Amino acid sequence: MNGPELLKPLFQFLDGLVSDYGDILYIGLVYASPLLIAWVLSGGLRRTQSRRGVAATTPIIVISPRVKRPPLPASIIGRDSEPEPKDDESTDSFPA
Repeated sequence: MNGPELLKPLFQFLDGLVSDYGDILYIGLVYASPLLIAWVLSGGLRRTQSRRGVAATTPIIVISPRVKRPPLPASIIGRDSEPEPKDDESTDSFPA
């Protein structure tokens, strides 16, 4: 015997049930569907989380050694050999 032959009595039972009580089953499912939709939207299908307390997490601190880097040449940084004038010594301002 194969699958369809084994399921034939079940399908005959369901066909008889629908032909005899189909209208009652339909009305029952119509009234049950809003309740089922509300249950699903409120999280009814979500997996339940365990009731154990949440374990405290330990922060990870990474300590890296400081590396001495050679200073950049003045031409790369954009500085000239002489210091820039302060605001009150500036030669670019308008005469007062």
